[in-house]
Amino acid sequence: MAQPSKEPCKKEACDIQACLTKNNFLPQRCQKVIELLQSCCEKCKNDSMHCASVSGLLKQIAKK
Repeated sequence: MAQPSKEPCKKEACDIQACLTKNNFLPQRCQKVIELLQSCCEKCKNDSMHCASVSGLLKQIAKK
């Protein structure tokens, strides 16, 4: 069986999901972990499937 590929920023994306679940899906309560994902995406030049969602989350925070 093939090994799953190492996906950059997966841990950060999972941390966001856990935070959102714990905080009634209010992204403003998870701003710190969202910023960690953004930082990870910048480091890997957005070469992660998890980076697509970070801009939408940041826009939701900005609206509040």
